Amino acid sequence: MRRIAVLDAPSNLGLRPPTETSVPGCAKAPGALRDKGLLTRLEARDAGCLTPPRYDPGDWRPGDGVAHAAQIHSYSVRLAERIGAIVDGGEFPLVLGGDCSILLGSALAMRRLGEEVGGRIGLVFVDGHSDFRHPGNAPYVGAAAGEDLALVTGRGQTELAGIEGRRPYFRDTDVVVLGIREHDEYRLDLQAAGFAVRPATAVRAEGARRTAQWARERLADCAGFWVHVDVDVLDPAVMPAVDAPEAGGIALTELELLLAGLVNTTDCLGMELTVFDPDHDPDGRYATELVAALTTGLTPLLPPKRTPKPRVPAPRKATPTPRAVA
Repeated sequence: MRRIAVLDAPSNLGLRPPTETSVPGCAKAPGALRDKGLLTRLEARDAGCLTPPRYDPGDWRPGDGVAHAAQIHSYSVRLAERIGAIVDGGEFPLVLGGDCSILLGSALAMRRLGEEVGGRIGLVFVDGHSDFRHPGNAPYVGAAAGEDLALVTGRGQTELAGIEGRRPYFRDTDVVVLGIREHDEYRLDLQAAGFAVRPATAVRAEGARRTAQWARERLADCAGFWVHVDVDVLDPAVMPAVDAPEAGGIALTELELLLAGLVNTTDCLGMELTVFDPDHDPDGRYATELVAALTTGLTPLLPPKRTPKPRVPAPRKATPTPRAVA
């Protein structure tokens, strides 16, 4: 039994500013989920918070490369160290983002681990978008949260795609992509590269439980796998509090079944959650529902509830019969 260790990674460095005078609200997600009792419900250890560099979009223009690249690089190295320490301690890291750029830190940690154990580590990428924009298929790049899958599979500027010379962090054939929309711009690119892909429509048609088993089978030759979950995999009818909501997603119950099927094995080394945006959840309703879904989905990792044995009363001593008086 591995205890869950919750680590906050509240970075919003991978997103462009929603307006000229605001910053992406996903940095508030870990606090919002903690406020709804996530750690208590998961009986998790508090692994703290890794504070990101300051968000400063500056005067970025198309053609400048990935925005905040230097900051994301340094943050990814630090995040990889924290995740690696949790795994080495025999715990299950649950990393609360933040935006999808935190995947670079997780991926670096997994690549380091793979080298230690002499095997490849796979990735289950549960996301409403493929995040596969890179210089080979787009006129320019910019926001790492829209390019994270490309970066962790070795595509893009070396500063992010080849940290410590470990490019790629995941091989294309060791990645399973679940939940993207049918019309995703880069779906054909993924299939041509050898990624295993099951869009949201197929997840629903095949069933979330069977999809989890299918994903695990695709990664059977790996020494383990990491799970990335972007909350926008959910349909906006049930989860509108994300950076880029898009119709056609899965339901909360399907996410629960998918997670339960993925984490119910020691091959699953950890998980991250990204892009929940409390700025779009003023009354906390969606944070509450997300915490409930995570608790249900991660139930295989929780210690079994012990039913107290019924208390058996001690036998009463026999009352002596009074001796007759002559």
